[in-house]
Amino acid sequence: MGGHSDKQHPWWERGVVYQIYPRSFQDSSGDGVGDLAGIESRLDYIASLGVDAIWLSPIFPSPMADFGYDVADYRGIEPLFGTLEDFDRLLAAAHERGLKLLLDFVPNHSSDRHPWFVESRSSRDNPKRDWYIWRDPAPDGGPPNNWISDFGGSAWEWDEATGQYYLHAFLPQQPDLNWRNPQLKAAMLDVLRFWLDRGVDGFRIDVLWHIVKAEGLPDNPLNPEWHPGMNERDRVLQANSTDQPEAHAIAAEMRAIADSYGAMSERERVLIGEIFLPFDRLARWYGTPERPEVHLPFNFSLIENPWDARTIAGLIADYEASLPEWGWPNWVLGSHDAARIAARVGEAQARVAMMMLLTLRGTPTLYQGDELGIGQVEIPADKVQDPREKRQPGIGLGRDPSRTPMAWDSSPNAGFSRAEPWLPLHGDWPGRNVAMEEQDAGSMLNLTRALLRLRRQEPALAVGDYAPVAGDGTLLAYERRAGDSRLLVALNLGDAAVALPELAHGAERLLSTLPGEANELRGNEGLIVRLA
Repeated sequence: MGGHSDKQHPWWERGVVYQIYPRSFQDSSGDGVGDLAGIESRLDYIASLGVDAIWLSPIFPSPMADFGYDVADYRGIEPLFGTLEDFDRLLAAAHERGLKLLLDFVPNHSSDRHPWFVESRSSRDNPKRDWYIWRDPAPDGGPPNNWISDFGGSAWEWDEATGQYYLHAFLPQQPDLNWRNPQLKAAMLDVLRFWLDRGVDGFRIDVLWHIVKAEGLPDNPLNPEWHPGMNERDRVLQANSTDQPEAHAIAAEMRAIADSYGAMSERERVLIGEIFLPFDRLARWYGTPERPEVHLPFNFSLIENPWDARTIAGLIADYEASLPEWGWPNWVLGSHDAARIAARVGEAQARVAMMMLLTLRGTPTLYQGDELGIGQVEIPADKVQDPREKRQPGIGLGRDPSRTPMAWDSSPNAGFSRAEPWLPLHGDWPGRNVAMEEQDAGSMLNLTRALLRLRRQEPALAVGDYAPVAGDGTLLAYERRAGDSRLLVALNLGDAAVALPELAHGAERLLSTLPGEANELRGNEGLIVRLA
């Protein structure tokens, strides 16, 4: 499966992306919030991991209603994080270390403080009125349709001054942009050019599948499987508010802009699309060879499915089968929006999960702190920051536990800041931090580095073909092949020992998640061997 190993691979196919949540990486100013100078000061650490690119969650000016995903100026830097000069220094310093830098582009919505929206809501006949999505009330005076915000409540907000509703897929402070308006589209595409001209290496594109809505804005169908305790958003199926055919043409325009800055070269700019869809619909976002769209439509299946060997074996097969011949796979285990992998599966299995992430075919995205094995973090009620948790408390949607600060050492505030951090640290930070784990040969950090080293040394892992190996129970096994090189990855997703695949017997052991050796695959063990 996946016959790409006989061609030249651009950097983003060979490489590994490391996501940084800027508020929580390193504070240089002493205000308890991370910043760009802090990130620059930690670039040597990032380079030492063996990753190839860093992706920064939004750093643009913002009122921070949704912590940067409400953008008030697409061409600036939020003062909390620094200045454009700080950004330029960070970019240059990253490039000096051989690291690419990707920005988070937020095209579906802006802040309600953005000058465009201030103009848009000033009157019905303002030239920028149609840059956002405004509609008259329904006959009963209520919202124009039944669409529900991803954060709960109606997706429509009433504007008393102009007597219309505006659409917001997320918070009311995040009005949706109208990509059917040619002037708005041109202005947003110019934003991409602005940052590409500045030297960035690409973008992760936020909620890309949301950016166009069905003509006429019809009601979404009701979800017959919804029940209380689920996200209120899921009362309806987002058939008319997301994943519209016209969005693909826009993605193709974005790709054409990126490609104009150096396609198929070491300076190639990459587009990563945040798209939560089933595999068959996700694959359409690659576009076609004649009209490509995003390089990597994000594959969140390891986050969204049970941690079960047979389930995961099936989804790998289904994902590989869904890919077009020209499509390159990718895998994600953690992000600023998802519960941490160690919180979901436990510390022992988090090591197995890291081996899986870094050995499956495709480009992996590694989320900051997962290399330390940060697990469950309790956020006291009076420390909650996440607006989604505040709007729908107690049903497990809160994102704060995955956004807590990095722990660098055992000094006060874990070396993250001279001040109290904006979110609490994980409870075991005095022992679970970079400095402590660097001294422990068996730590999660050193396992991650070893996996990334092996990935760089072995083309079979970086760009080789993938072939499943039959397994039962908690065993998940597959081969990675490039030329004459064949590696077997055997992962035990349970805590009881299982037999190794027959072809592994007598093979050269390259790396295990556990110390020592055994004639079987021990509980919670992942193993990579070289086949003859």
